[in-house]
Amino acid sequence: MKDNTILLQLADYLKSVFSFDANSPLLFTQFQFWAFFAIVFAVFSLFRNRRLLRNTYLFFVSVLFYYKTSGLFFGLLLFVTLSDFIIAQFIYRSRARWKKRLFLILSVTIDLSILCYFKYAYFFADLVNTVCGTSFEVTNVLAEGFNRVAGEPVFSVDRIILPVGISFYTFQIISYTADVYKGLIKPVRNFFDFGFFVTFFPQLVAGPIVKASDFIPQLYRKYRLSRLQFGMAVFWILNGLFKKIILSDYIAVNFIDRVFDNPMLFSGFENLMALFAYSLQVYADFSGYTDIAIGLSLLMGFYLPRNFNSPYKAPNCSNFWKRWHISLSRWLQTYLYIPLGGNRNATFGTYFWILTITIVALILSGNLYVALGVLLLGVAVVYTGIRYPERRKKIWANLNSMITMLLGGLWHGASCNFMVWGGLNGVGMIIYKFWRDIRPFWQLAWSAFFLALVWAFSVLIPAPVWNLFLVFMLFIAVSALVKYVYKTSRAQWRVGWLGHAWAVWVTFVFITFTRLFFRSGSNLDPATANETAWRIATEMVNQIGSAWNANVGDIILAYDKVFALFLLGMIIHWLPDNWKRRYRIWFARMPLPLMAAAVVLAVFILYQFVTAEMQPFIYFQF
Repeated sequence: MKDNTILLQLADYLKSVFSFDANSPLLFTQFQFWAFFAIVFAVFSLFRNRRLLRNTYLFFVSVLFYYKTSGLFFGLLLFVTLSDFIIAQFIYRSRARWKKRLFLILSVTIDLSILCYFKYAYFFADLVNTVCGTSFEVTNVLAEGFNRVAGEPVFSVDRIILPVGISFYTFQIISYTADVYKGLIKPVRNFFDFGFFVTFFPQLVAGPIVKASDFIPQLYRKYRLSRLQFGMAVFWILNGLFKKIILSDYIAVNFIDRVFDNPMLFSGFENLMALFAYSLQVYADFSGYTDIAIGLSLLMGFYLPRNFNSPYKAPNCSNFWKRWHISLSRWLQTYLYIPLGGNRNATFGTYFWILTITIVALILSGNLYVALGVLLLGVAVVYTGIRYPERRKKIWANLNSMITMLLGGLWHGASCNFMVWGGLNGVGMIIYKFWRDIRPFWQLAWSAFFLALVWAFSVLIPAPVWNLFLVFMLFIAVSALVKYVYKTSRAQWRVGWLGHAWAVWVTFVFITFTRLFFRSGSNLDPATANETAWRIATEMVNQIGSAWNANVGDIILAYDKVFALFLLGMIIHWLPDNWKRRYRIWFARMPLPLMAAAVVLAVFILYQFVTAEMQPFIYFQF
């Protein structure tokens, strides 16, 4: 009887281990994940140099991880993996160019159709209802079909649930088939090797997006982990956990989420600080995930690309996007910006997207004049490029860059606020490129003119938003003044350092305010994201731009720990790169007993900041 009880308990335990619980997915910040990884790594070490067995084992482990994270959606992951594995073989074996292209189109169509269904169904339904005056409601037809086959209600048909990480693994698979089509790589012959490339669990659900040409060769290498590499892996894991638990979750739960949930209940200063703190939160959250993924991969002998390079050190928007989410930026450049024509010319895709964006502007604004203005602007830009050959290259480059940023914004979320966020970043990049070519004296003159113009508007049409524009134009004017002094000063190195620091600050402020649209729409039901996001953004702008009646000192004292952590996080972020490199190497070379003691101390500190509610990684929703 006792033996039967033990077996039943063991069976219940195994059932809990291998079943999906939507309220308890496997996250890097949970003890269950580290127990899972310890078992996986222990088994992995038994046959780490037996390539086929190792890759097959990690493929099945990765599928189990995704099942524990996203439930039955693991079947969708297996479907697109098998689909692209087979199509890539046909692409490679086809001799005729048109056949290769046909199979590539088939692959991309399958992948993007699945992505659009799950991610953009509500967005497209909203557009259709706005244009046609209809009242269509989104129904999960795939869930209905599956329920009929299963004979029971396995999935809810009321709403479409976004599979975790679908945007990341879709882009990764598309890059594989595209590279096979271009002849840059040969297709993987073994399905389990390819499945491992697609599903590798440390980076599966939130990147970084790895190129097949960078990762697939690693599948065939022998396992190697030096003493220094082991130390670096431990460092990256701890570094990621500190970012996520302390600089992201603690600040979010105790301050940021409260303000964004009800902006009108908080003062302008609190709204402003919540916005700045969110810039740190989203960086610490996403780069923290990447750090942990890099560390876990390194322990298993695989190398993932760097995904962040101190982005808030960027002196302009263009440089920011070379430092932020590097794997996505490179993907967009390789598979979208360059096919559009890059900095060479405009293609059919350029004109297609100008027309499409015009239509979307008409639908979202509901104003024919807005759409007409967008269309006329696009026509004027194209005409200028055709009429003046000497300016054509720069115009095409900026036009394709703007389209890329708009679509990059839409990749992040299926609502207009994400397109606005991407568009603002595109505008920032384009304005900088034109601004840097203007002589310092004329930069100063133009900034003074626009400063006066915004001030006049703020007087004639009083509104909180003009106060924000006024402050930002003042920043631009100071930047122009610093640059003018730099060009005319004898002690240029002093003024140059000040100018660079000021440019970094202005860029950080601009990026932070674009995040108003990013955060206000995040974590919302897609069916109500547009309306709710705009309301939150408007309320926060009104609060920040209005008079601050609250006592700033009292607010700082009330949130002393939050503001202290924010300040500490930004100081660490802005430390020189060589300083960070030194303390990383110093940690990695620690004697093992001392490193073990440091890990125990780190875990103890992290435990003090663990929040009661589970905080998923922000980029899981994409």
